[in-house]
Amino acid sequence: MPSIFDAIDVGEMKIKNRFVHSATCEQMATPDGFITEEILKRYGRLAEGGIGLIIPGHMYVHRSGQAQQRQIGIYGDELVAGLEKLAGAVHTHGGKIAFQLAHGGRQSPRAIIGQAPLAPTGRGLDPVSLNKPRPMDGAAIEETIHAFTAAARRAAAAGADAVQIHAAHGYLLNEFLSPFFNKRKDGYGASAEGRFRILKEIISNVREALPKSMPILVKLNANDFTPRTGITPDLAAVYAKWLAAMGVAAVEVSGGTYYGFQTIRGEIPGAEISRALPAWMRPFARIKMKFQIPANRFQDAFNLGAAETIRPALNGCALILVGGLRRLDQMNAVIARGAADMIALSRPLIREPSLVRKFIEGSSEESTCTSCNRCFAAMFNNMEVRCYQKGLP
Repeated sequence: MPSIFDAIDVGEMKIKNRFVHSATCEQMATPDGFITEEILKRYGRLAEGGIGLIIPGHMYVHRSGQAQQRQIGIYGDELVAGLEKLAGAVHTHGGKIAFQLAHGGRQSPRAIIGQAPLAPTGRGLDPVSLNKPRPMDGAAIEETIHAFTAAARRAAAAGADAVQIHAAHGYLLNEFLSPFFNKRKDGYGASAEGRFRILKEIISNVREALPKSMPILVKLNANDFTPRTGITPDLAAVYAKWLAAMGVAAVEVSGGTYYGFQTIRGEIPGAEISRALPAWMRPFARIKMKFQIPANRFQDAFNLGAAETIRPALNGCALILVGGLRRLDQMNAVIARGAADMIALSRPLIREPSLVRKFIEGSSEESTCTSCNRCFAAMFNNMEVRCYQKGLP
């Protein structure tokens, strides 16, 4: 019976345990996306904390796809030297690192990218940026495929152990996959096969660009939580089957888009924002960020049911489960019964970077994270990711 402490092979990548740091935007890069000492310290500390696989925050592959003010970039060769230091900070402590390649699509604010954001189709205003996206033509699609491919080459050059293609959370590739966002009538829409086409072409091109031994992972929405039907677990299972057939080594099952913000609550007091932000960033700050949350929205393991729907379609491809996992016994139970191969954590590791080490040493059985979501609200106030709850352990 497998345990979360057991080693695992994901493709040809050997990982010392089944804990994953799920990609979490740090808001610690320079405004142009370069790696900083703060980022190196963060991931060095997380790797020292015993995590088997670390996936840093999403890295934008093209200037048009930058989604946050201080997001890590991988859009140019000049960024490789810093990314190499990032990989080294994790490798020093025996961890593996996968770079998450992303394009923000309609969720890239005009205030950051200086133009209307790109999307499969131009329907509606984005609920956070309030920008109307512009539909992509064939040339823009080709440029985007090239950007992902070039970014994958940079990841390999920087020493990453794997790449993860971000096709979740309402960003560009999720938008193409989702019938809610994608209303195209051409070969990149109109059917599940058409909506999958851009992701298929990106993976094919990335595979050719990477060393044969370097695995490709995909982060996939199992639920979009949009006002009208988007991706559901049944549709995600279809996509997962196609990803497995293409040789993808692991699929991380997640959910949600900016349209689901009414289901999240997080608040940072205005005074705390003013203290935390450097002067040049204060004009970008919102004084408060509040959301309402239904009582059952963040129940334990809230993506588990969707993962169980997708699991049979993966045919040997590893499944990484993220969302609402706090207790060690719960994580081990999921692994032991084969519902997932690895467990990914985000908010618990923001609060306790050494949580995995505590589990290994037996000094803790449960995260102290309460899902207050102040760390989430901080990101949208251009504040660095950290735990803003009082009483850190």
